[in-house]
Amino acid sequence: MNKEERNKKEGYLKGIISNLPETPGCYQYLNEEGVIIYVGKAKNLKRRVSSYFNKEQQSLKTRLLVAKIADIKYIVVNSETDALLLENNLIKRHKPRYNVLLKDDKTYPSICISNDYFPKIFKTRKIVRGAGRYFGPYSNTGALNALLKLIKELYPLRNCNLNITPEGVREGKYSPCLEYQIKNCCAPCIGKAGRDDYLKYIDAVTSILKGDIRKVEEMLVSEMRYEAGKMNFEEAQKLKIKYRLIENFRTRSEVVSSIYHNLDVFNIESDDKSAFINFLHITNGCINQAFTIEYKKRLDESDEELLTMGIIEMRERFGSNAKEIILPFMINMPPENTTITVPHKGEKMNLLSLSKLNVKQYKADRMKQEEKLNPEQKTTRLMHEIQEALQMEKLPAIIECFDNSNIQGCDAVAACVVFKKLKPSKKDYRKYNIKTVIGADDYESMREVTRRRYTRAMEEGTPLPNLILADGGKGQMQAIRDVVEGELGLQIPIAGLVKDGRHRTSELIIGANGESIGLKQQTALFRLMTHIQDEVHRFAISFHRDKRSKRQTKSELDTIKGIGEKSKQLLLQHFKSVKRIKAASKEEISAIVGNAKAENLINALK
Repeated sequence: MNKEERNKKEGYLKGIISNLPETPGCYQYLNEEGVIIYVGKAKNLKRRVSSYFNKEQQSLKTRLLVAKIADIKYIVVNSETDALLLENNLIKRHKPRYNVLLKDDKTYPSICISNDYFPKIFKTRKIVRGAGRYFGPYSNTGALNALLKLIKELYPLRNCNLNITPEGVREGKYSPCLEYQIKNCCAPCIGKAGRDDYLKYIDAVTSILKGDIRKVEEMLVSEMRYEAGKMNFEEAQKLKIKYRLIENFRTRSEVVSSIYHNLDVFNIESDDKSAFINFLHITNGCINQAFTIEYKKRLDESDEELLTMGIIEMRERFGSNAKEIILPFMINMPPENTTITVPHKGEKMNLLSLSKLNVKQYKADRMKQEEKLNPEQKTTRLMHEIQEALQMEKLPAIIECFDNSNIQGCDAVAACVVFKKLKPSKKDYRKYNIKTVIGADDYESMREVTRRRYTRAMEEGTPLPNLILADGGKGQMQAIRDVVEGELGLQIPIAGLVKDGRHRTSELIIGANGESIGLKQQTALFRLMTHIQDEVHRFAISFHRDKRSKRQTKSELDTIKGIGEKSKQLLLQHFKSVKRIKAASKEEISAIVGNAKAENLINALK
């Protein structure tokens, strides 16, 4: 590989890394042939993958790996635990060259509730279909063992290997064991517990394993309060420990579930120009295939049409013959011999949500890449967003924002900042000393400034803004409207930027009634409006601070003819104050600034 090819590859990989999300997930490194050579997990995908390309921290082995990387793929998940489980499954499936080789084919353990007449609950690493219900797997074996111990303490279920039958119980074929004697088992084998009561215990355990443990928690809290009321604090403490333990077992994995085998999950995210379709393939309860494709719309195709095309394309591409397909909505032409499921809750809904998370992330990555190649596209899209939100006739190519600043009416100033194509145009910023307003009157100050601003613009024929923003609420907006529409007869959209109790941008208001447009945090529109509001506030405050500082340093010497800045500094350095200068003799002053200036100074001060 020559230098030009190497630089091209590095640029391509850096582009992928810069767009990686800062969320949990699994990343896959591929070589030139498209073969996965490494799989890893991360709590923060962007930070973890970036660390591989930090040359200062690279070990020899890492450098060898990085030299082979030609592409990077990733799958986002909701938690670090899910990332760990997904990584384990992907390593077993793809056996990447640079991953640690597994010495055996063990997987993470699960909990099984057997299909026996009196079911057993036990830990297992082997999934036998039809033998029972499986929960997990659990990445933390210690947590799993603690959970089994908790279940044993809560419910006296059997753990023997007897094949208990109703006939055997009636005929007395079984005898109680030590577990019954020490009260760890309810002894269903000898009829001490009926099957209905025993299955109630199983239902409660199932609820705990599914994460639906509210009833169990309520029962423990009730018992804890009862024991505490009887002053049995030791028993109450034991129950409290059980309660805290059970609270920690709400961990249901969304990327691994032993219940499902060989099913496909699809989800779609679309806009006016494109549609993105994500595909997840589940085998043995694990995600082992994840892919997202993009379709460019030509004839306003519906989501249903595009999703149908995507299903056919990806099932054929990856050779999937899954009999069940999970979708966000029904389609008219499902593949032959398949069942379509549109879930609204449960584990299948979790898988559908995970697919949605991945397709949204892929769409966001594509948009970021396009915006880097064509920055104007992002600006135009955001201007269209503002135009739609404010129902404007024209794009807001020029935005002007006003803010006032004063302290109890003293040193009142105002500022105007200008954004052209959503970028600050600092050469067009303007500062204003308030001339006609007495006291602290923000509304009249706003009227004066906008009157001066737009009267001059009309006289000089300079471009008028497409949108005027006021740093304030309805009052400031109405003050601008009185001048712009009422006095000058201009039709320019006016909006207000309102801050919350913590002085942060919270909403955009428009119209005479101050209709609110909520700004979702972390969106491009929110960041733009925050930037404009912060910029006009900074500019106004800086001007006000400068004016106040000049006033505070002003002295009587500033008005005396012939006494310049240098003479003033020499006099104040020597005499320390104007009062002492007044008390000084002509000879003392002459020694500092000369006879002529001393005479002028003494006459002026008298």
